[in-house]
Amino acid sequence: IVLAILIFTGLRAWNDITSPASADAEVIEVVGQQFAWTARYPGTKDNTLGTYNFKLIDPVNEFGLDLTDKNSYDDFKSLELHIPKGKEVLIKIRAKDVLHSLYIPHFRVKMDAVPGMPTQFKFVATKTTEEMRDELNNPNFNYEIACAEVCGQAHFSMKMIVVVEEEADYNKWKESQEAWAAQNSDYVKKFQERRQQAAVIN
Repeated sequence: IVLAILIFTGLRAWNDITSPASADAEVIEVVGQQFAWTARYPGTKDNTLGTYNFKLIDPVNEFGLDLTDKNSYDDFKSLELHIPKGKEVLIKIRAKDVLHSLYIPHFRVKMDAVPGMPTQFKFVATKTTEEMRDELNNPNFNYEIACAEVCGQAHFSMKMIVVVEEEADYNKWKESQEAWAAQNSDYVKKFQERRQQAAVIN
């Protein structure tokens, strides 16, 4: 009986966090690799993540962005996960090398990051980082992502700060970020030149 109750409640929680997100949910991609997490956000121009292809990953194009997709050009990278308070957030998860597990203990959510198999979960943060610092009387408190899968010798260091802020502050932060394409303009220019040359040959 106890086992049946555990399975039932577990399935209910699983279905809740993995069911389709609302249309206005904030969609963010988090990529795991030995030994770090990296976030990719859609730009404010289209609010849509560009497509990717793992075959396009290289030392510069770390996300494997498909630059034939116009939605990729305003995506931006962050080494902190910023999310708005009180709004549904959908985290799309993938891994570049080995099995990882994205765990945010304060939000009671965890999901494996599996190479070749994108996963996701959704949640709503109800307290900002500042509110938690006041509540705990700890000015150094931070939410964080940890890796809950032993993924190598430096597994213990695979952490990422999570910043929960009011939606207005979150939107200001997004607007202040520079697109990946703008940071890597030479790479994008070479890609476009190769594409033009290929078009001429064909």
